[in-house]
Amino acid sequence: MSRVGKEVAGQVLSFVGLVLAAVCCGVPMWRVTSYIGANIVTGQIVWDGLWMNCVMQSTGQMQCKLNESVMRLSQDLQAARALVIICLVFGFIGFIISFIGAKCTSCLKKESSNATVVIIGGCLIILSAILILVPVCWSAAISISDFQSALTIETQKREIGASIYIGWSSAAFLLIGGIILTTSCPPNRPVIPNYPGAMYPYQPANTAAYGPVYVPPSSQAYTGTYSGTYAPTKPYAAPTTYSTRGYL
Repeated sequence: MSRVGKEVAGQVLSFVGLVLAAVCCGVPMWRVTSYIGANIVTGQIVWDGLWMNCVMQSTGQMQCKLNESVMRLSQDLQAARALVIICLVFGFIGFIISFIGAKCTSCLKKESSNATVVIIGGCLIILSAILILVPVCWSAAISISDFQSALTIETQKREIGASIYIGWSSAAFLLIGGIILTTSCPPNRPVIPNYPGAMYPYQPANTAAYGPVYVPPSSQAYTGTYSGTYAPTKPYAAPTTYSTRGYL
């Protein structure tokens, strides 16, 4: 797959993960309580969410109430409200940054800058996946422990809601999309550009032109005389006396 295909696939998966994270944040189905009294008429279903609680009667009537105070929520839902909001902010910023550094856009001219921006966007998306995975797993663990506890009465036992499964799906999409974006960039290239050809191509030395020249000895006999010294003979003799006329 080419770089453009990887970037598009990572952005699509990240967008789906962000949509699922937003649904997980808004839907009040983090915990579900089903209670049936002496008869089916008194049965009701309680949905607990980050922002509201809903009660659905067996007759089909539903009533929802906003959580006006954060302190009324449990500790896991208080942390989940903050972490999910931070997840949406980081994921949205990473998604926009990945578009700025995409190869199909012309926002940045240098290819190295595009790769760096895409990597930063992918890291932010991976961070958003971790941020939504922590509160979802924490809330699921508390729901399971309370449901299996013998000290919890039957009417207070809560099960895992649909928002927990949506949060797990969102974390998976964000994680895969962020990994694809961070690995879609090409490897680092050398600083020196690759020239189309060698500026000075190597060629073997021409021994015929630069090799030593050996001249065979002459067959003629040497006719000179040896005077006992190697000093050259002077072409003229130095004067014994100097005339003073040239200096007057």
